[in-house]
Amino acid sequence: MLTLVIFLVALALVFNFVNGMNDAANSIATIVSTRVLPPWVAVGWAAFFNMAAVFTFGVAVATTIGKGIVDPAIVTPWLVLAALVGAILWSAGCTKLGLPISVSHALIGGLAGAGVAHCGTDVLVADGLGKVALFIVVSPLLGLVLSYLLMVAVFWIFRRWTPRRVDRFFRVGQLVSSAAFSLGHGSNDAQKTMGIIAVLLFSTGYLDTFGVPTWVVFASYASISLGTLLGGWRVIRTMGMGLTDLKPVGGFCAETGGALSIFVASFLGIPVSTTHTIAGSIVGVGATVNPSAVRWGVAGRIVWAWLLTIPCSAFLSALVVWMIDLAGRTA
Repeated sequence: MLTLVIFLVALALVFNFVNGMNDAANSIATIVSTRVLPPWVAVGWAAFFNMAAVFTFGVAVATTIGKGIVDPAIVTPWLVLAALVGAILWSAGCTKLGLPISVSHALIGGLAGAGVAHCGTDVLVADGLGKVALFIVVSPLLGLVLSYLLMVAVFWIFRRWTPRRVDRFFRVGQLVSSAAFSLGHGSNDAQKTMGIIAVLLFSTGYLDTFGVPTWVVFASYASISLGTLLGGWRVIRTMGMGLTDLKPVGGFCAETGGALSIFVASFLGIPVSTTHTIAGSIVGVGATVNPSAVRWGVAGRIVWAWLLTIPCSAFLSALVVWMIDLAGRTA
């Protein structure tokens, strides 16, 4: 049993690494597209602040993932394996295709699909899943509204400045806003893997009560930061250059609006999609200039990937459960 648990902890950290690769785009797409930083510097900047989040936020999101998606009493190592495999397959495939999906929703879908395949729908925790479903809509809309309002405010405050002076000011400002978004990304997304590892350790008796050990916290932040450092370049192109053309002022407002949205969710213990949030924020910025400035075809592809993530990762995880059950019966 110990060997299996060690393997699953390692697999969860691999998932977190893939999360960092796909979600690298969320943290640095705007700062790369505005050419404030070159890509290789930007990923280092984002990775540093992903890791810095370990000292900033608690584990409320991890608790929601560990106890708020499926009943912890039915969790087994094999169920965790199925959830992780389904989430990794979907996330890695979308990263390869350059689709900025919600890796966290892939994990939630994988956990829910594995739980239903193992014990039926009664194991699902309606309250936790309801929060996730609600914020699939709320997080991009909140990011959109906040970034739109920030852009309107900036237009008014800096209306007497020359474009060159505004550009120079917000090139510096974008360093701050990008750091804030990376901090938010680390705070919310790293905790999802913490929740999976914590419920695994609790269900196998290695924790007397549900909680997140310190070593799990640091390992999760380190793995997501490493994934961000290596980056997912095709996704970065889609997010930073596919949705709309950004200037430093727009990048600043998108990142700031997105960061504020994620901070609120992290303090409330709600696992949100940083991908959804930053995409909504970028669209909000583009809409202040001209709705036609947004490339709605690209946005449509992204939305379809969002909608398919939970059911597809749930289906893949359910398939793994059925394969494990079949192998057990034929062994």
